[in-house]
Formats: sequence, C-alpha cells, structure tokens
Amino acid sequence: MADDRCWIDVGTVSGVFGIKGWVKVFSYTDPRENILNYSPWYLDLNGAHTAFKVMEGQRHGKGIIAHLQGIDSREEAARLGGVRISIVRDQLSPLPENQYYWSDLVGLKVYTLSGQTLGRVKSIIETGANDVLVVDGERERLIPFVLREVVEHVDLAAGTMRVDWDPDF
Repeated sequence: MADDRCWIDVGTVSGVFGIKGWVKVFSYTDPRENILNYSPWYLDLNGAHTAFKVMEGQRHGKGIIAHLQGIDSREEAARLGGVRISIVRDQLSPLPENQYYWSDLVGLKVYTLSGQTLGRVKSIIETGANDVLVVDGERERLIPFVLREVVEHVDLAAGTMRVDWDPDF
C-alpha cells in the first residue's frame, strides 16, 4: 500500500557523534536548530519512512546533534549516515498570512500579470537580501521573491503564482 502522506525533507544524517548512538545532522530548517522542534523524524530507510522519536538534541558548532529513540550505539548510528530526514506536512506550524514554506512554493505555476506562463518554481535560493525563485520553463529564470513588489499573488490551492516580471528578462 502506497504511503500518500505529504513528506517534507528537513535534513540529512551527516555522521556519528560519540559512542552512545548520537547522530550529526545537517538541518535544512532556519534556524538550523528548529529541526529539533519536530518529533518524530521519519528516516528514509530502504525506500520506507521509519519513525524515530527525537530523545535529545542540540546545536553543535555549525550543525545539530541528536539522539534518536532505539539508536544506542555508534554502530547503529553509523548505519543512518546519509539518510534523509523528513516530517509529515501536518507537523508544520501554521504560518501567518502571506508567509509560505518553501516546500509549498516549489511546483507552483508562475504567470505574469498579463497571463503569460513562465514555468514552474523548481527551487528557491536563499541570498540574504531576499529569497530567489528558480523558475523552470522554456528557459530558467531567477525571480526575486518579494511580495507586493514582484510576487503579486500566491494561490496555493490553485497551485499558481502571479508575478510582475518581464518575460524577456
């Protein structure tokens, strides 16, 4: 039976920490330690999402370390190296109006104000000043994600985004 839950990737297991089963984690969340707010984590083991309760965790240098229930030795933790960490969409907190999770924007169809299709949001780049949408259509476009100035309207239910953008740019 296929699992039809909506999975959100939040990090990867990047290594082992110590001898008691702790893992190093590369977190995709911002700030990085926000990954510790979610439990359970679903680890992609041989194509199946397996739930692991987060027992403890903390920021360690530029990364995160965590102890997962049932992983109590260095050897067990080592088997998790490189594994993707996901959560279920329902674990995300609701956002205020006009704020979006990146995972909700990826895949949206992007149209100009005049209705011309530019493509779909393929990914998003964090630049510091503002996020940038990578829109894949007849060619790739980089469009700043600036609400009310460039991005006029986002309709998650319809799967669309309307932008004030010159299609020749």
